[in-house]
Amino acid sequence: MKDVKKTSVFISLILRHKPEVIGISLDEHGWANVEELIYGINKTHGYRIDMETLEEIVRTDNKQRYSFNEDKTLIRANQGHSVNVDVELKEAEPPEQLFHGTGERFAAAIRAEGLKPMSRLYVHLSKDKETAEKVGARHGKPHIFFVHSGKMFRAGHKFYLSENGVWLTENVPPEFLGER
Repeated sequence: MKDVKKTSVFISLILRHKPEVIGISLDEHGWANVEELIYGINKTHGYRIDMETLEEIVRTDNKQRYSFNEDKTLIRANQGHSVNVDVELKEAEPPEQLFHGTGERFAAAIRAEGLKPMSRLYVHLSKDKETAEKVGARHGKPHIFFVHSGKMFRAGHKFYLSENGVWLTENVPPEFLGER
């Protein structure tokens, strides 16, 4: 497939949400067999992808969505799954403040109910406002919430830091949200 970005988006769909689309499965930690992934993509959707293309996608993805195991026989998405997998996230103490970008049209519901993972396993939080603005812009006019993550952590909420620097938590109650 010529468009690497389009291929990357398709692989993200497979590894995070719908492995069955190409007839593969993920193990309990979200890993997929690389040979099966390549074969499934080539056979099922007529795309032409090889190991070299897959390595390029993993290496150049600006969001660092994917990881190989040491011998590159397995691949997985680092976070963002809607399928129930344990990507072996390690608990971590977050900075005092994190950010969440969303579309302006969702702001009232978030103020009332807090942040929920929706179709994902975790709420995704950014370490800086600029990243949150980029995420929010994907949903229309961006609206940025800041999260009192230090207070949440001290109150017993768990935080995880994914391999690509995204902070994750199960939810953010409204009392831990702020706006500017």
